[in-house]
Amino acid sequence: MPGIYIIISIIVLAVIAILAIYTGISKRPKRLSKLAMFAFLFVFFGIISVATDQGRLISYSFMGVGVFLAVIDIIKSLKSKQS
Repeated sequence: MPGIYIIISIIVLAVIAILAIYTGISKRPKRLSKLAMFAFLFVFFGIISVATDQGRLISYSFMGVGVFLAVIDIIKSLKSKQS
């Protein structure tokens, strides 16, 4: 059962990455925003804590917060492009 949650989180991250790449296509590369860096770190810490088996609740919480921050960052960037 925990493997399903990991697969779902990886799929969600892939979809978020595809959306970020699709909406941010430009000729020059952009730096990551602070919010995107925090999202990446939370997901990374979640993956690391799953690998070390420190606690599933903590690792899934890290991943959930990371995905949530990534979605917020994408929404903010879309709103700034529209105005």
